[in-house]
Amino acid sequence: MGFFYLFLLVLFSWSCHGLQTYQTQLLLQIRKHLEYPSQLQILDNYNGDLCNLSATSNLTISCQDNFVTEFKIRGDKVANVSDFNGYAIPSKTLSKTFSIDSLVTTLTRLTSLKVLSLVSLGIWGPLPDKIHRLYSLEFLDLSSNFMFGSIPPQISRMVKLQTITLDGNYFNDTIPNTLDSLSNLSVLSFRGNRLKGQFPSSICRISSLKDVAVCHNKLSGKLPDLSSLTRLRVLDVRENRFDSELPVMPQGLVTALLAKNLFSGEIPAQFGVLSHLQHLDLSFNQLSGAPPSALFDLPSISYLNLASNVLSGSLPEHLTCGSKLGFVDISNNKLVGDLPSCLDNKSDKRVVKYGGNCLSTDGQQQHQGLYCKEANTRRSGRKIAVLVAIIVVSVLLLMLLAFGILILFQRCRPRRTFETHILQKVVQDNPTTGVSSEVLANARFISEVARLGTQGAPICRLFSMEELEEATNNFDSSMFMGEGFTGKLYKGRLENGTYVAIRSLTLQKKYSIQNLKVRLDFLSKLHHPHLVGLLGHCIAGGVQDDSGASKVFLVYDYVPNGNYRMHLSETCPEKVLKWSDRLAILIDVAKAVHFLHTGVIPGVYNNRLKTNNILLDEHRLAKLSDYGMFIIMEENEKLEAKRESLKSSQRKTLEDDVYNFGFILLESLVGPIVSGKGETFLLNEMVSFGSQDGRKRIVDPTVLTTCSQESLSIVVSITGKCICPEPSSRPSFEDVLWNLQYAAQVQAAADADQKSDSTS
Repeated sequence: MGFFYLFLLVLFSWSCHGLQTYQTQLLLQIRKHLEYPSQLQILDNYNGDLCNLSATSNLTISCQDNFVTEFKIRGDKVANVSDFNGYAIPSKTLSKTFSIDSLVTTLTRLTSLKVLSLVSLGIWGPLPDKIHRLYSLEFLDLSSNFMFGSIPPQISRMVKLQTITLDGNYFNDTIPNTLDSLSNLSVLSFRGNRLKGQFPSSICRISSLKDVAVCHNKLSGKLPDLSSLTRLRVLDVRENRFDSELPVMPQGLVTALLAKNLFSGEIPAQFGVLSHLQHLDLSFNQLSGAPPSALFDLPSISYLNLASNVLSGSLPEHLTCGSKLGFVDISNNKLVGDLPSCLDNKSDKRVVKYGGNCLSTDGQQQHQGLYCKEANTRRSGRKIAVLVAIIVVSVLLLMLLAFGILILFQRCRPRRTFETHILQKVVQDNPTTGVSSEVLANARFISEVARLGTQGAPICRLFSMEELEEATNNFDSSMFMGEGFTGKLYKGRLENGTYVAIRSLTLQKKYSIQNLKVRLDFLSKLHHPHLVGLLGHCIAGGVQDDSGASKVFLVYDYVPNGNYRMHLSETCPEKVLKWSDRLAILIDVAKAVHFLHTGVIPGVYNNRLKTNNILLDEHRLAKLSDYGMFIIMEENEKLEAKRESLKSSQRKTLEDDVYNFGFILLESLVGPIVSGKGETFLLNEMVSFGSQDGRKRIVDPTVLTTCSQESLSIVVSITGKCICPEPSSRPSFEDVLWNLQYAAQVQAAADADQKSDSTS
């Protein structure tokens, strides 16, 4: 019997080893299909467990229980060929013998794969239907390749998909109208293809969608009503051929990019109640009529582009502009009259372009009045023609109705009383407005609901104190993770097995429960891939809306892989990040902060940016924690400050975020040991970055040995700007992000050249 158990043990061990070997063989086979890209050269002489490979910006392999769950490769074959005709192109695509069908067949054998990203690898050919066999996939990115034909309808069977990105390919058929089965999808991106046909109505039934991007295609026809997409935040349909009137938009929309289409008709008044809208681009269309005044005064609008349409009429003399409106372009239209004072360009806080109209102003170049008079005359003529047509049709209908009633009266005289009652009912329910009283009542109700928005909606989960005590074993010291300015932090395990991080905050007693819930509900709306998500809260010390609260527990997603500062430290040499990895993390954090500043309403500033507040997950993706704490910790008086002082405060805290991020950049350059010498020391040492000897003395050795000098110089330059003593000289976060992305591109090119030199 002992020999039998020993045999089973050996057999089990062999099977586990065989499983791991099988997964390895699949990866080697994929490498062969992809014609041995340089990003996979590490597999040539690697004898260890591939699951333990360190992730880089160009290659990530992650596993769970000896199964590959994540496979990401970023190559250097960028798809930028204008005349691609479906055949292999030397040095641009993979060779003539490449088979996309064989590649996908091998990929589908990785049955546990959740994340697949094959970017800029020169993959060409029609995407096979069998891609749907990757049934566990949650994230799919095949952008910047040479795939053409149709997007497989069978892709709608991949019901776990949360993100699908097929940007920068050559798909030239219609978008499948079966995508509504993807009930978990939050990001749909088909930018820069040759897709044609109409915008599928099925997309409007994917209620989980947050981002939709189908710009730079050849889509045409009508853009449907999008109001059912209540979670939609970003809509990008630029540079297509949509020729309908503008559709109804969802109330929560933040960015709407509809430029360079053939949209016609007037801008709907509904656009003027989109209270979350920050960026609106309707330029280069055929929109007519006067723009709604409410567009200029939306509470969150910062960018408004209405240029190059046929907008006509005059703007109201007392037009009000929103406090956040920083850019307006109404140029090249047919507008007449005076320019409202809020658009007069006298303030350096707002850029306004209004040339190419017929406005009565001495500013930017205007046309003669006759140029716009024809459009306004046509507009008036059209209104009169429409009015006449309505009157004529109404008279004809009344005559027909009267004639019909006369005939009925003669044929059915006994029913006179009944017919008279019906006629009175028709007249009562159809006044001169043409709308029944019931519809008018509903419209008023809908308007009120739109004004209130989502107030009172259950957004943030409420935890009980008992749940948190059970999750943390009564806040046992073994679950204690640390303590900072924002309170103690504990690790917890919920009843369903989910691990969470629980932060305990002590508040000022003047807070009411209702006040606190409003703030917490706002924080819970902040969703971004690089923010640690707020799952819920527990308020201690009161249950009534008017009672005081002195303590609150915030329940966050648990991020398991430590903080960024730890990965910069020489005390953990096996985890120290090389330069390209640091750039990837810095870009992630910059995206998150840029989102906090510009992607939510109101903007979230003063985010206590520090390296130990940047957490890394199991895929080494950066997630910012402790953001928005000022919303909870600040005094009520600050929220009730006058508008001007609030603006000043926001500018200051925005600049503080840029300044603090500058020190994160600095710590990334020099390491935590040098940065520990203090802010003054670092500011004085910035001069050292100007020379090669100075850099060798102060820059982290890991950075020096893994960076290109050009990439390093870009980051040094933007770092110096961020920590500039003069706040007005500091860059915006958009500028910071752009510089970091440029530095990463330069570094990737240098790494590719170095690998090419080493193999030649």
